[in-house]
Amino acid sequence: MNIHNILAHRSGSSSEDPIFKITCMHYLPPTAVNTTLRIRDLRASMIPLNISAYIIPATDAHLSEYIAPRDARLAWMSGFTGSAGTAVITQNKAVLWTDSRYWIQAERQIDCNWELERDASVRSITNWLILEIPEGGQVGFDPFLFSVDTFDVYNTNLAPAGRILKSIPDNLVDKIWTGRPPLPPDNPIRLPDNVIERTWPMKVEQIRAQISDNPYKPTAVLLSALDETAWLFNLRGNDIPFNPFFYSYTLLSMDEIWLFVHIERITEELKVYLNSSCYHSYCVQLLEYSSVRSYLQSYLQKLNVRVWVGTEYTNQALYELITPEDKLLTTTYSPVLTTKAVKDATEQHILKEAHIRDAVAVMQLLVWLEKKVPEGTETELTAAHFVDQCRSKQKNSRGPSFETISASGANAALAHYSPSNETARKLSVDEMYLVDSGGQYLDGTTDITRTVHWGKPTDFQKEAYTRVLMGNIEISRSVFPAGTRGVNMEMLGRRALWEVGLNYGHGTGHGLGNYFGVHEWPVGFQSNNIPFQEGMFTSIEPGYYKENDFGIRIEDIAVTVPATTKHGNNYLTFETVSLVPYDRKLINTSLLSPEQVHWLNKYYESIRSVVGPELERQALKEEYDWMMKHTAPFLSAGASAVISSVTLLVTMLPSVLLHNLL
Repeated sequence: MNIHNILAHRSGSSSEDPIFKITCMHYLPPTAVNTTLRIRDLRASMIPLNISAYIIPATDAHLSEYIAPRDARLAWMSGFTGSAGTAVITQNKAVLWTDSRYWIQAERQIDCNWELERDASVRSITNWLILEIPEGGQVGFDPFLFSVDTFDVYNTNLAPAGRILKSIPDNLVDKIWTGRPPLPPDNPIRLPDNVIERTWPMKVEQIRAQISDNPYKPTAVLLSALDETAWLFNLRGNDIPFNPFFYSYTLLSMDEIWLFVHIERITEELKVYLNSSCYHSYCVQLLEYSSVRSYLQSYLQKLNVRVWVGTEYTNQALYELITPEDKLLTTTYSPVLTTKAVKDATEQHILKEAHIRDAVAVMQLLVWLEKKVPEGTETELTAAHFVDQCRSKQKNSRGPSFETISASGANAALAHYSPSNETARKLSVDEMYLVDSGGQYLDGTTDITRTVHWGKPTDFQKEAYTRVLMGNIEISRSVFPAGTRGVNMEMLGRRALWEVGLNYGHGTGHGLGNYFGVHEWPVGFQSNNIPFQEGMFTSIEPGYYKENDFGIRIEDIAVTVPATTKHGNNYLTFETVSLVPYDRKLINTSLLSPEQVHWLNKYYESIRSVVGPELERQALKEEYDWMMKHTAPFLSAGASAVISSVTLLVTMLPSVLLHNLL
């Protein structure tokens, strides 16, 4: 039992006891927030509503993974800043559920008012609620923060036990949150024509065709996820940190388009762009963001209408309005999300171009660290800032795509740790270092992880790293029929680790957008991802984490492309578009198969031929020489990862001559 649970259970005390408060303050970690008054105020607001418990998810009304500061209710209430978690508060307990990525982080951030549960499933939460509140007790929740599927799972578990979910659209945390951040001031913008192949009317036509062809005859589709509206209209915003989205909903029918936004933020230029002053089928009618519920209700009052919703990103507050059942059509994902998952030719080209420039920035970081770390002056935080600066100097840069995970030693064992002034370790040649970072560019989004060691790694560190690399390679070189689900090949990323009893506790990959979210659904390797088709981009990122010691992750972005096979057609493979070499010092080639060594050498040839000219164009000779050294071919499986004297000579050849030789 952790210190929070020990203190909470000692002598049957609760967080309302004065003695407990003193003890909690005494043990308050420097990384934690004192939440005593916040919990007290929330409990007071629960009493007149006659609810025994209140659920606080870590999301917003659009069920986003990354949320604006004004929507960070879980973080404000608990102090826990991880991107996945759920809190439940009763009159005598406050409990946080989160998954294995964030257990250690949660221990550091929550104060002694809180207990930590390490099973983040809804079943675990509902089982706890059934034990803690009496039969007939009501459990309050904000329906805007529950997806349709999430509500169904909670209700299915609680209703048979006589516990009642009570919908409370006016969020209780918002009512007590003094100093809640305001709406960001930035206006949405349109994408320039040179990064667009399909205009927004073309996309509207594409989605309307799917509405028309659907055998269940929907009359409109409701778009709730922020990236759905942004994609449909080729617009971007700045409401969500690291994600170029703006608060919005869209209701699209065969002859009308309604866009729900904060109208005061729509410039006259955008109104012209959206044809907002007319009323034919390609004119966008602008309505206030807050009116989406009332307008949806009025639309549903019409005869012979049926609204198509994707349940994964539609909140319960809107879904519960769509009655009777014959007015509703559901699929897991909306037609916009499944259409957006396949990039057109322009999107594929510019996303690859963004990754070339991004590789330059990451190489600049690695070269700088090789020089600076032995001096003993750099920290996890200065390294994170440096890679951000490198990206900011690249063409079309729009900032980082997420908060950089810059982690050394024991901190790298936290899969999604990000450094702060309080936690940043000094970088050392004696420790492994993991950097997971990405950039937003006008033409694409990037996400890449490299793990390095500047000193002498242990044999176990080299084995673990090599087995993680083997997992990355095995997925990357796999050939599979179009329509294969990622979950059916996810184990390829784990097999080399499983063979020696190792594993990792996070997913193996996720989709990626074009100047969009760094985690773009529904592409990836999880059970609820859609089958792979040509033109989908995904990360491939196996890892291994030894608690309180080190962490390893190797993450690349890859695109699905046609594979040439001896007998069959319609097969796919992956083309890796992240173009930064792995740490040679950590690779034990005796563990690699000949096929894996061949793949690695071909990948390094690509880095030289694609990134080499860009390094030369930017006159980055030091980074060019570093790249050539670190992409020298490996001799064969079973040989050490050394560079032959001939290879050392080759590294000094100009890239054009080298390309001709290869």
